[in-house]
Amino acid sequence: MKHLEETPWWICDADDENYCAYVDTDSNYFHAEPLLRHRHPNFDEMDDKEKDKALEIIALEYQGIITNHYDGLAKDAFNIYKFPWFEDREKDHWLEMKTECVIRSAYFRATRRYAQWITKQEGIEKDSLDIKGLEYKKANFPPILGKFFQKALVDVLKGATQEDINQRIKEYRDQILNGSISLTDLGNPTSVKTLNKYTGRKARAGEMFSKIVKGAPASVKATIIYNDLIKFWRLDNKHSYITQGDKIKWIYLKPNRYRIEAIAFIPFDIPEKILTFIEEYADRQKIFDSILLNKLEGFYTDLGWSLKLNSYKEKFFI
Repeated sequence: MKHLEETPWWICDADDENYCAYVDTDSNYFHAEPLLRHRHPNFDEMDDKEKDKALEIIALEYQGIITNHYDGLAKDAFNIYKFPWFEDREKDHWLEMKTECVIRSAYFRATRRYAQWITKQEGIEKDSLDIKGLEYKKANFPPILGKFFQKALVDVLKGATQEDINQRIKEYRDQILNGSISLTDLGNPTSVKTLNKYTGRKARAGEMFSKIVKGAPASVKATIIYNDLIKFWRLDNKHSYITQGDKIKWIYLKPNRYRIEAIAFIPFDIPEKILTFIEEYADRQKIFDSILLNKLEGFYTDLGWSLKLNSYKEKFFI
């Protein structure tokens, strides 16, 4: 960018640094702090609003510079010149740069998977979080765990330290393990698919469980087991079986006398006997480790924090 005003658009020096943080379709995100520091030697003494204002001024400058260079780009790269049908237009192409927003901080995980703290959008002051495609926003992630993850993410974007987040995870983990958070909230939400495909021979007289076809997803196994318990415990006179397409939750279990590893349930229709069974054998540690902590490990790695998942467990949870 440093020679943009003097050189053609296609020329870059070998020692130029790339400040582009993210590109998607026609959007480009640039890391602006180095430029702000160059323009404003007192950068460290400026408050956030002063930095935002300075950044907006610079962005509008470069918006004009880049848009003007699109004339050369149109001709040299796309061979676009004046044509008769453009005679009534001021320009012979529609290419232009627009400053869309000022972002104080952002987290980019992959293409179309990011979070950004927007402080100004199209000239209007904002204080909003824009999140796209992150795992915890997906429908199969427990919403209550997603809220915790989002709070941690927002706090990091707003300056929270690694120690702050470590402590918060530890406290939340304790809430999960001590029963402060309902098991119905901790279940993995999903829709039942391929139930018929993986349901093998039904349980016969005196048998408790049906045969489950090899390769069945965990949620389907948990659903078949739930239906078998409904039948075996004769609860079907008051409660419905789970059927193909139903929205359910499923949860991991600790070792138990039935050797069940996970069980599904319909949140608004849980038989008391099954709820009691779940409360006795729910594996809260595995729920925390496999669902939430697994996602936090990737988050830590992306941030470049030195704390690894295994050492984190040893440091805080053992």
